Amino acid sequence: MLPDMDSVSASPHSPPFVNRRSALGSVIAAASGSLLAGLCPVRASAEGPWTLFQYGGRDYLPLRQIGAFYKLGPLERSLNQFSLRIGRTSLRGQSDSQDFFISHLKFILSYPIREIFDELCMSRMDLVKLIEPVLRPSKIAAASRVETIVLDPGHGGSDSGACGRLGNEKDFTLDVALRAQTSFLRAGYRVQMTRTRDEFVSLDERARFANRFESALFISIHFNSSGAGTGVETFTLAPRGVPSMAADGPLVTDLVACPGNVRDAENMALATATHASMLAHSQLPDRGIKRARFFVIRETVLPSVLLEGGFISNPEDIRRIATPQYRQALATGILEAVQNYRRALTPESV
Repeated sequence: MLPDMDSVSASPHSPPFVNRRSALGSVIAAASGSLLAGLCPVRASAEGPWTLFQYGGRDYLPLRQIGAFYKLGPLERSLNQFSLRIGRTSLRGQSDSQDFFISHLKFILSYPIREIFDELCMSRMDLVKLIEPVLRPSKIAAASRVETIVLDPGHGGSDSGACGRLGNEKDFTLDVALRAQTSFLRAGYRVQMTRTRDEFVSLDERARFANRFESALFISIHFNSSGAGTGVETFTLAPRGVPSMAADGPLVTDLVACPGNVRDAENMALATATHASMLAHSQLPDRGIKRARFFVIRETVLPSVLLEGGFISNPEDIRRIATPQYRQALATGILEAVQNYRRALTPESV
């Protein structure tokens, strides 16, 4: 089994199989065509003890043992870069970096890969909270069925969000959410909206509204604004003890569990499915799956994700965002992401 840790996503009593066709490998393949496509069923290995290293007050595990556990083949190294591969699936990265790729999908690790006594190592936090729920989502304990989608169009009313020469964030997010609502209703889901018109809704009201529903997912829709930045990124709640991406460094508050941390494993699985689908439908650069403690994903006890569908401040991005075709593509991508997430976690439900 995996090294023990709070809120481990895999049940210690479950046989450690990795069936890629029911894992997020097939989720991503279905969403984007090429990512993690053509995989064969893989068995995870429970043999042999784990070697635990301490670095900077945190636990680290050798990548070669992680590769062996998931049957990903031997660790390959070239200078400071590494990869683990099986078929068309790969884990890639480099030492002293938080950028990490599962096949072609970019993740931002909680802590950099470190070389310890000539071993390239990953933090135990990243193994349990990122790698495990992505590679074995069907092992997430007590994952709930998905019957209701709570769509949260960012900003509204007096809060315009990012403003650009072709429009404001509050209008674009609402349009994407309304289009997604139509798609979800046609697909047989129940849909709840934190707002359906141009009105201000506080962050606290949004979270309290979402928490009224069971068997539900929460998806907050936004667009970025920062100079010439471009691309899509997806945020999921930072686990307890992990610095927020928005923070300059570790804070005491990082050690406080947030209400949304009860869904850490589901949050990561949902973020993976969402980000893969957004990339496929937006055709914008991949800025990665990131961690943060934004209020709406911090205080919401449903599996939650916050997506950024491009940069209003970027001339190329905004030209796309301002078109109904692009916003419909994002709405379609959100529906496909949820369907793929359901399929990965509870194959019998779809």
